[in-house]
Amino acid sequence: MSLRSLVFSCVALVVVAGAGSLALAPWNGAPPAVAQAPQADAPIEQRAIPQSDAEIKLSFAPIVEAVSPSVVNVYATRIEQQTVSPFANDPFFSRFFGDRYFQSRPRESRSLGSGVIVDAAGVILTNRHVIEGATDVRIALSDGREYAVDIVIEDEQTDLAVLRVRDGGDATFPAISFADSDHLLVGDLVLAIGNPFGVGQTVTSGIVSALARTGVEATDYEFFIQTDAAINPGNSGGALVDMAGRLVGINTAIYSQSGGSVGIGFAIPANMARLVAEAGVNGGEIVRPWFGAKMQPVSSDIAASLGMMAPHGAMITEVAPSGPAERAGFQSGDVILSVDGFRVDDPSAFNFRLATRTLGESAKLERLRSGATETIDFLVEAAPQPADSAIASISANSRFAGVTVRQLDPALAEAKGMPYDAVGVLVTAVQPGSPAEAMGLRVDDVLLSLNDTEITDAATFSQIASQRVRTWQIILQREGRVSRAIVSG
Repeated sequence: MSLRSLVFSCVALVVVAGAGSLALAPWNGAPPAVAQAPQADAPIEQRAIPQSDAEIKLSFAPIVEAVSPSVVNVYATRIEQQTVSPFANDPFFSRFFGDRYFQSRPRESRSLGSGVIVDAAGVILTNRHVIEGATDVRIALSDGREYAVDIVIEDEQTDLAVLRVRDGGDATFPAISFADSDHLLVGDLVLAIGNPFGVGQTVTSGIVSALARTGVEATDYEFFIQTDAAINPGNSGGALVDMAGRLVGINTAIYSQSGGSVGIGFAIPANMARLVAEAGVNGGEIVRPWFGAKMQPVSSDIAASLGMMAPHGAMITEVAPSGPAERAGFQSGDVILSVDGFRVDDPSAFNFRLATRTLGESAKLERLRSGATETIDFLVEAAPQPADSAIASISANSRFAGVTVRQLDPALAEAKGMPYDAVGVLVTAVQPGSPAEAMGLRVDDVLLSLNDTEITDAATFSQIASQRVRTWQIILQREGRVSRAIVSG
């Protein structure tokens, strides 16, 4: 059985019923006093194990007392459709009786997770899967206060979300400070704080079991901290803190066959979480660096053919035309070994390292080419924004009214797993209740042809889709498959 088949997101427990800069200062009050405890980012030779009975009796209580007010419970309510008949999914009954006999009715579903206050104005960081699809979200602080919150950011690429207290008045919230997760070492002590199984705020202790774990969740940035601190359903979005009481990660997943903790939990590193939190505090969108190349891991056979002592690194397989990687001189076959001195073991590690770099700055990329290594100064930049002419919305009296599309470009094609030279327009929005929705168009559909005219750009699509015709012959790509359809005009 594969690792991925045994990994369950720490999904919130479900019960079915009918602008400014990020505050990185410590909490209000004195920092936790841990007797002679070295900083978590201290050199390894300064990290000592207990040497006496007095040191063994040291308690985590000061850390917990300082940190726990920053960890909240997150309650998300969503409305789901429930089919009344138990035979609704039976193809035999569906075929002979039709959908009219299997009506659905709305039901209210509540999920429970955790969150971390990252700004004193009431900004909370949690997992996206905790609040996904929610129609109402509330938080409860450790002192019992409850607040309604607005969802500011839902970032599918990292499975993180940012919430903001809706009516906090003049209240100041106890914000946690971020640690530099790059300073973590395997064996460092950590505490996990959250609300497992809805029993209330709970603290568990453990160590950092591993770093840079991949294959855990289907996110774009797989680079997880592994810990043996007990993490269970309901802990999602909670805090993983170091011995200085700083946030080192957001608890997000567990490895389990039963759904309970078996001592293998995973957290999103603080350096990634901080970028999402800062975007939420500033009220803006997340803009990430773009490298402009596709990569693959370096296998043992590839390493041997390249004369490498051991397989590691990210090998470039395709370079986007006129993209940042091409302008920096990268070619197919190059192997990236490190970013700013941090070793790169695979493409996931490279993506994480680049994503946590600041736009406009220079990163040092160590490259292997033709048996020789060299360091390249790479300018970290975002993907180019689409021109106004690359976006089209249809509002005319047409079957396509209510749809918004964007012309494919190399950056967008890469993000959607398509070749760099892919052509067509990508559906980015479909207005609810619109003719386009009634026709069956979905977000991420790629429209390739309308009435035997190839769609190469947004202008062509807009011109044709605004027409009134008797019949539409549509060729589109959905989830990697090309389909043809004929619909009335």
